[in-house]
Amino acid sequence: MIPPPVISIVMPTFDRLEFLPATVQSVFMQSLSQWELIIADDGSSPNTLSYLETLSADKRVRLLRLDHSGNPGAARNVAIAAARAPWLAFLDSDDLWLPNKLDRQVAQLRANPRCAWSYTAFLTVDAEGTPLASERDRAWTPFDDEIFTQTVRATASIRPSSVVVRTALVRAIGGFDEAINCSEDYDLWMRLALRSPVCVVDEPLVRVRRHAGSDSRAAGSAHRARDYSLRKLAQNASAEQRKLLAEERSRNALAMAAAVAARGGRWRSIAVLGRSLPLGWKYPRWWYGAARAIARALVGGRRRLPQPQGNAAQRQRVSVSRRPR
Repeated sequence: MIPPPVISIVMPTFDRLEFLPATVQSVFMQSLSQWELIIADDGSSPNTLSYLETLSADKRVRLLRLDHSGNPGAARNVAIAAARAPWLAFLDSDDLWLPNKLDRQVAQLRANPRCAWSYTAFLTVDAEGTPLASERDRAWTPFDDEIFTQTVRATASIRPSSVVVRTALVRAIGGFDEAINCSEDYDLWMRLALRSPVCVVDEPLVRVRRHAGSDSRAAGSAHRARDYSLRKLAQNASAEQRKLLAEERSRNALAMAAAVAARGGRWRSIAVLGRSLPLGWKYPRWWYGAARAIARALVGGRRRLPQPQGNAAQRQRVSVSRRPR
């Protein structure tokens, strides 16, 4: 008889047959063996489905076949609803886990009952699994305990495949928001941080792939999703937290205007700034960024405008969630 699972692994996918076998193998290699793998297939091709169906030989694997929606949050939510374990782990279908990943996180969470969720450090690799050159200089700060501010400001670097969380908490806050199909992961992290302290395992136990099919979005879409999330979060935040959220929305508006302008939408970028005026007028940084954006539009430049805050590259990376393809 198979013992009940300790952890339910939620893995959405849409094709990606090139990467799936290695990703699944990294699950089978886990030192913690009391898991169930729930694969939410978002309408993959017959070749991919044929491979996924072979996995059912292991009773710990369940395949949920869905009509294609292209919505990663919706696919994950179906798997979350089917989960039987007290803990959830998220795994993108092209990422990889080191063998002790689940063991380390579950042990840490059990030792720190205040924390209802955990994340780990990660290493970004290419399609062949080679670390990207940018990894040599990428800053990493292991924020833990109360990290609401760090998640809102996107200075906490969290990837879906690094997270383990209590199942009951994810269900209590409604899972992934299906109204957005970009940045839905950070939308969830902010809501988790509002409810619970976090534990961090300061070891790169995840390999996050970057390849040609990783990201696909229109100019400014990640920033629009982020603004939606920040506005929504304010409904359940304290007065002090709402101040932080309002300031972050003003910064996000500047980043959105920069992204739109960099892709040729100079006049649309000014419209973005105009809509953010009621929110941003009280922040000197907003006025400085808006003046630069308007000047750039008037002279007809198409160069990328600088981000208005410190670690711009980091903030742009964390605002984008890859679709389960």
